[in-house]
Amino acid sequence: MKLNANPKQYFLLLFFFTSCLLVGCADDEGPEVVEIEEEVDPVDNLTWNLVFEEEFDNNLDQWDIWFGGAFNEEIQLYRPEQLSVSDGMLTIDVQKEQVRGPTNNFNNSPKSFQYVSGRIESKEHFGPSATEGAQQFRFMASIKLPAGHGMWPAFWTYGDPWPTQGEIDVLEARGGEPTIFQSNLFYGPVAGVNINQGAEVEYETGVDLTAEFHTYEMIWKQNSIEIIFDGQVLHTYTSNTGNNISSMFEKKQRVVLNTAVGGLFFPDTNTVNFADNAIMQVDWVRVYRR
Repeated sequence: MKLNANPKQYFLLLFFFTSCLLVGCADDEGPEVVEIEEEVDPVDNLTWNLVFEEEFDNNLDQWDIWFGGAFNEEIQLYRPEQLSVSDGMLTIDVQKEQVRGPTNNFNNSPKSFQYVSGRIESKEHFGPSATEGAQQFRFMASIKLPAGHGMWPAFWTYGDPWPTQGEIDVLEARGGEPTIFQSNLFYGPVAGVNINQGAEVEYETGVDLTAEFHTYEMIWKQNSIEIIFDGQVLHTYTSNTGNNISSMFEKKQRVVLNTAVGGLFFPDTNTVNFADNAIMQVDWVRVYRR
């Protein structure tokens, strides 16, 4: 990756000039809380064409592996050693460990970290366009979330330079709130400056997301994005000036899976209260289009 391809490096340099942080751009009342809307059509090969599949049977050849810290005042070093593939499963192993490593994937300046974790990004990029057969994209993953306060698992997509190609957070969660996850959208025409407002939406599922695998997905169209959990539509974003979905049309994004630790996503940043270790597992990832 090129230095100027970092989706969030500009953010740390410019967040003084914008009130929207990557952890959310909701109003003072917090994220919108929604209820299940309806069941979504199951994947049907007659209507959806599979364009990317990862069953984690062998290796991570379809992915770029992050090495370095990240952003948002997170305290983990991402390194390859925390990733393993076995029995058709990706495991991201998070451990409390004092280490030093690159500040982030684009800045080799050494920095101290309190945790180690893993992050992968698909080499291939995806996104809807006006082309017949590629006007809608569907991203799916089967995931068991890590438990423990301070854990920040995510399944999301973004393009470079951030946020000019957009970012779609299909799933973000706090390990200490095992029944809740949220989605969010970011976009801006200028690198490093997110203009979206109020796109953070929270979902109370009523089940322990750290106990079993669940399917998280989104359907990305020209003017809308659907967030789906275990086959049920939780929320439909319709393009407006608060989320700028239509501005992301015909732009491409990579798929990301990771577990961050701490940072601006948490009201309580006292690491004494954080879990010492955790595991995020991913059974499969698929991308369809039609």
